[in-house]
Amino acid sequence: MIGDVSERLGAIIALGGPVVAILVGFSVLSMACILWKAAVFAKEGIGGSVTRGFSREALAQVRAARSAGAECEELRLRAQAHLDVGFARVGAGLRLLDVIAQVAPLLGLFGTVLGMIDAFRTLQEAGGTADPAILAGGIWVALVTTAAGLVVAMPTSMALSWFDARIDRHERAVMDALEEMFTPDVFARRDAAQPQAGQAAHA
Repeated sequence: MIGDVSERLGAIIALGGPVVAILVGFSVLSMACILWKAAVFAKEGIGGSVTRGFSREALAQVRAARSAGAECEELRLRAQAHLDVGFARVGAGLRLLDVIAQVAPLLGLFGTVLGMIDAFRTLQEAGGTADPAILAGGIWVALVTTAAGLVVAMPTSMALSWFDARIDRHERAVMDALEEMFTPDVFARRDAAQPQAGQAAHA
């Protein structure tokens, strides 16, 4: 089975030329990066709640420091800086996916332009005796690179959007939990104060 895949891959590279070879390398790199980031996200518990990983450890340290009587503002700034470092570490590698998602379709289009130039040069050299089937075959081969670029770019872009959304959701959950430690039940106190203010006005 691996031999068949390698043979087909070699045929595609031979058909599309060096541009397709580069796009195949991009696809392998993108898949490896996606699997790596998925494992990191699973390990750190990146999602809508704080269950494990660096964020839970940071919140536990903040809770312990609060119990020890640490200064609130200094502790908040230090915790935010620590969390920023953690989120930067978790998000490392996503820039690579962004680059692949943007460059792959452009590289495919570049390969198509080169193929079209070669096809029309062949048509010019043949003069009026050119076979339309040969020209159509050259154009078809040229369009392979555009299709390959889109095949690489679309799943990469979808994976990048999914990773970004999970990081944003997790960061909001962590920051909300952090602020809850410094201002616990602030909304509950405000809601409780509003009915009392309304009763005083009626009185």
